[in-house]
Amino acid sequence: MNLFYSLRWKRMLGYTESEVGNTPDEWDKRVHPEDRKRCQEVLEAHLSGKTPVYESEYRLLCKNGTYKWIMDRGTVINRTADGKPLRVIGTHADITRRRLMEDELRESRQRLADIINFLPDATLVIDRESRVISWNQAIEKMTGISAEEMLGKGNYEYALPFYGERRPILIDHALRPDMQAKKQYTAFYRAGEILFGQSCVSALPSGELHLSASASVLRDSRGEIIAAIECIRDNTELKKLQDRLNRAEKMEGLGRLAGGVAHDLNNVLGVLVGYSELLAETVPGDSPLKRYAKNILQSGMRGAAIVQDLLTLARRGVVVSEVINLNQVIADSIKTPEYEMLKFDHPDVRIRTHLAEGLLNIKGSPIHLSKTVMNLIVNAAEAVSGCGDVTIRTENRYLDMPVRGYGSIQEGDYAVLSISDTGSGISADDLDKIFEPFYTKKVMGKSGTGLGLAVVWGTVKDHNGYIDVHSEEGKGTTFAIYFPVTSEGRTEAGKVIPPESYAGGGESILVVDDIPEQREMALSMLKRLGYRVDAVPGGEAAVDYLRSQAMDLVVLDMIMPPGMDGLETYERILEINPAQKAIIVSGFSRTERVEKAQKLGAGAYVRKPYILENLGLAVRKELDR
Repeated sequence: MNLFYSLRWKRMLGYTESEVGNTPDEWDKRVHPEDRKRCQEVLEAHLSGKTPVYESEYRLLCKNGTYKWIMDRGTVINRTADGKPLRVIGTHADITRRRLMEDELRESRQRLADIINFLPDATLVIDRESRVISWNQAIEKMTGISAEEMLGKGNYEYALPFYGERRPILIDHALRPDMQAKKQYTAFYRAGEILFGQSCVSALPSGELHLSASASVLRDSRGEIIAAIECIRDNTELKKLQDRLNRAEKMEGLGRLAGGVAHDLNNVLGVLVGYSELLAETVPGDSPLKRYAKNILQSGMRGAAIVQDLLTLARRGVVVSEVINLNQVIADSIKTPEYEMLKFDHPDVRIRTHLAEGLLNIKGSPIHLSKTVMNLIVNAAEAVSGCGDVTIRTENRYLDMPVRGYGSIQEGDYAVLSISDTGSGISADDLDKIFEPFYTKKVMGKSGTGLGLAVVWGTVKDHNGYIDVHSEEGKGTTFAIYFPVTSEGRTEAGKVIPPESYAGGGESILVVDDIPEQREMALSMLKRLGYRVDAVPGGEAAVDYLRSQAMDLVVLDMIMPPGMDGLETYERILEINPAQKAIIVSGFSRTERVEKAQKLGAGAYVRKPYILENLGLAVRKELDR
């Protein structure tokens, strides 16, 4: 067999003309071992007449030991009568550069595919014909559909796992802008070529989720659109946390407003309560004025209870922290007249208790916790129409995972209070609003003030607890509240002190209050108890007074705008008399400034409106200290 290798062919491989002979072996020994079998199969198929031409790409060894990629094309131009090849002609072209570029492109595409595949967000890519060309691992996990099932699919099939129907999604709106697209999303906006959208979907295996997504077109080096990409993220928990934060911020704002209103109302109620109590004790027992005074006193105290709700809403109402047991709080609550009235109003509602033995203690305010329990029992009973059940349950539980609606919790032991009803349930729309002040489905002024659940929310927050609500329309509602437990032991309740025990013995007291009516009322009460009393309208006047005259005790209002408040006044008084005794009164609540005054030496804190007993006990205790 005669072969001819052109000089150009030899130089392509780095040889001179004399270094390569004209034999088949010169070609065969230079073919890369990995390519030889394939090349021979292609050549033999053509020589045997099975193909009209032969064409093959393979590597040839160069003189310097490297390989070049060759495009080998050829054909038989003469055959014998029985079909055997007589003459073959062919060309070799150096395609090394092209193959290297193709390899680099292939590697680049693979790297891009790997990046997309391992992106943490669920990601898909579609071509200009809206066929899926990439479906990464995260979207496989989110939808339960593998890439093998989805690649190459079009006709909006990629929308089915999310919406249960074929429809354009964000990636389609990026590829083909649609002015009506925003109607399909809870949030939608464009920044240049990037679209952002949020929507709720219900067809996914994990149920209803709130998804956020971004989508954009992909362009080639000439700027032509060749595809579009969309990244999808499950932000259901983030949405819940944002909603909770928004609600908390709203509650805090309303709380600040409520706190300011409560302060002013307490000053007004303080006068009504104080004078009605003094009047009830002064008038003869057979006088109708006594009954009038008692009615005014009772109404004033009810008003004070509503103000206390406002202070709880403001998260400034918990001023007592005792070691208590929820079982005892519940037991005390179901012995109250309020509970008996509830049973009378709802005779067909069975209220059952399942209280855990050995329930761990918590630390907090018995008054606020009792009010929380009663608010929830009342709400549960009123949710039942006709016959039904309300179940009060307690248990110990160890939490190491967040409660629904909370991003994180303090891991540890909790005492859990849950109150369930078999009532009508709460709709999803209402469930997000039930803790807002004055949001109620009841008749305002008849069934409540609209503050009940807002007070529950504030109390739970003040006790560093968590609250979880589960409700289904037509099936009932369960409120579960988690309170962190304490290892401290419970203390015995104090004994009731008879009135004569807090009577005065002629000690001198200075009342400092910016409200004239409050000053007059305090003067009347303290004089009635047997003290020598004087009063001044503010902190500056108190300091001037005490520079010239010593007093056994100062009854000091905490908030006295626009002058010095109680803390600053007490600090100035201590400069005059470091041993000066004082008690703090306020229509607001115990604040950091109250606590600072007490650290400096001030005694008890008495919240307005106060009655004779509360004020008398605090004064007597401080004078005897």
